[in-house]
Amino acid sequence: MSLAVLCATPTVAAELTRDKVPVEETWNLADLYPDDAAWKKAKEASARRIPDLKKMEATSGRSAADLLRTLNAIDDTEKELERVAIYAYLQSDQDTRNAQTLALKQELDVVFTDFSAATAWLRPAVLKLGRAKIDAFLKQEKGLAIYKQPLDDILRRAPHTLSPGEEKILADSSLIAGSAENIYTILSNADIKFPTIRLSTGKKVELTQAAYTKHRESTNRADRILVFKTFWQVFKDYSRTLGVSLDANVKRDLFYARARRYDNSLESALDDNNIPVAVYKNLIADIHKNLPTLHRYLRLRAKLLGIDKLAYHDLYPPLVKAIELKYSYAEGKELVQEALAPLGPEYQQALATALNSRWIDVHPTKGKKSGAYSSGDAYDVHPYILLNYNGGYDDVSTIAHEIGHTMHSFFSNKNQPYATSDYPIFLAEVASTTNEALLIRHVLKKEKDPKVRLYLLGSYLESLRTTIFRQTMFAEFELMIHEAAERGEALNNESLAQMYGKLLREYHGHDLGVCQIDDLYTYEWAYIPHFYYNFYVFQYATGMVAATALSQRVLNGGQPELAAYLGFLKAGSSRYAIDILKSAGVDLTTSAPFDSTMKVMNEIMDEIEAIEKTTPPAKGKGKGGKAK
Repeated sequence: MSLAVLCATPTVAAELTRDKVPVEETWNLADLYPDDAAWKKAKEASARRIPDLKKMEATSGRSAADLLRTLNAIDDTEKELERVAIYAYLQSDQDTRNAQTLALKQELDVVFTDFSAATAWLRPAVLKLGRAKIDAFLKQEKGLAIYKQPLDDILRRAPHTLSPGEEKILADSSLIAGSAENIYTILSNADIKFPTIRLSTGKKVELTQAAYTKHRESTNRADRILVFKTFWQVFKDYSRTLGVSLDANVKRDLFYARARRYDNSLESALDDNNIPVAVYKNLIADIHKNLPTLHRYLRLRAKLLGIDKLAYHDLYPPLVKAIELKYSYAEGKELVQEALAPLGPEYQQALATALNSRWIDVHPTKGKKSGAYSSGDAYDVHPYILLNYNGGYDDVSTIAHEIGHTMHSFFSNKNQPYATSDYPIFLAEVASTTNEALLIRHVLKKEKDPKVRLYLLGSYLESLRTTIFRQTMFAEFELMIHEAAERGEALNNESLAQMYGKLLREYHGHDLGVCQIDDLYTYEWAYIPHFYYNFYVFQYATGMVAATALSQRVLNGGQPELAAYLGFLKAGSSRYAIDILKSAGVDLTTSAPFDSTMKVMNEIMDEIEAIEKTTPPAKGKGKGGKAK
């Protein structure tokens, strides 16, 4: 089940029970199945079809008609299984304490395992047929047209597909492939004993990872310094073990790249989504050309915080004191609808349906899963959204974000056959982040109070900083350590700290006097879980760059730009991700989208500086902007 997930601001303790929530503000799972009995019947019917899929291996390649019959049968079974899964997961998530709904999820484990085993032969069978035979089948059977892209995706990777015996060895190696990440996770989250510190308030705090994330935002600088020095000393103390763990993970990536005959680990990782290596490297190059923009931001941060010499421990407190913005759910919905009006009547009609037809479970209730997500896997029904709405601006932004995922799924499902309905992971955060950009632009257009504007602009600016610059720094470090391993260089705690420190100081202008980086903070690499995700993290930056560029095109353009954006939402995976974005007007193989995003970032700083000259910092309650 491919849930599109946003980990939202932690919700307050839920006091409501589901029976106290207005029914129109809960999701309607009867749209999937009328009751558990109907769900169980559908699950059992799907399970009975699975053995027949394995039998089709012998006949699938006899003719174009046989191949079509096989692919249709696999898709029909998978489609129903996903619908079955969505019902079970949503039932469980609305009350995680309920053992009966948990059992519904557990019943699916064996069924999905059986389905995977029964269809594992398909990719090797397509490769055995070869491109010439597949092309001939496509000409002979028009019904196969909907499978052209999925078949091409299998065939294009033929040079990197091994013999059946070799593929089995690689598949079996997956049993140990995650060991390095598992070691990191257990060590950093369970086995490390974090010290207790005393804050300036006199309060004692065990400085766990969660406590570090909270208290690094303190407005008391002495507390921040204490938090940083204590926390990073812990990771330095464990850095020898964590260095060995990260080295093992890098060597895993190198092993698979070489086994599949790729030139390097980066090419191997990006090939899953057919992303050109140039996109990754251009992102890094664009960042370095625009480090002056980051340095401008850091100098502005120092000025707003009243700090003469900014240091790394000063990057997390909010730029300005927060303004308490409160919205009822009805007001939040209305604000989102207003903000997304530039996306046109077709989008607005679908949006109104999503907001008013019980696709959304709104409020935090006892036992409900925390955070927020959108699931669009119920192809023949509609997407569902889980919220934990508490009425702040972040909650309204979360509505816009999850609606972005939902509309992406809705339009893809409506306009694509099941085979190409699931949009690529490379595009997963683009529509959702576009909606966030449209929301903040709309709110700023309406808001005249300079103090509120300063708060909103500061939050937006910090989001751009953490998502684009910080995540790209992580991406460059990933590339750096993989290239070192490919050259045969040793990776250990000292070499990793040296490489990470070099980037940390370059990005933050240490040698230019912009932001000072303590030697101890160069061990931050040991804390970041994303370094175990095999070149995933750069997509946070490309997603925001693409979303910023798309929102600007929609706001500043006309009907052609709007049609291109809707075409992006409707494309699913009918083409490769880079090509879909190009059709929408964003070419990530060039610097144009990045340049557009930097223009927005500088415009925000222009306005903050103008407001700051004439307005004292805002006072209010609540938390400041998000920090990643």
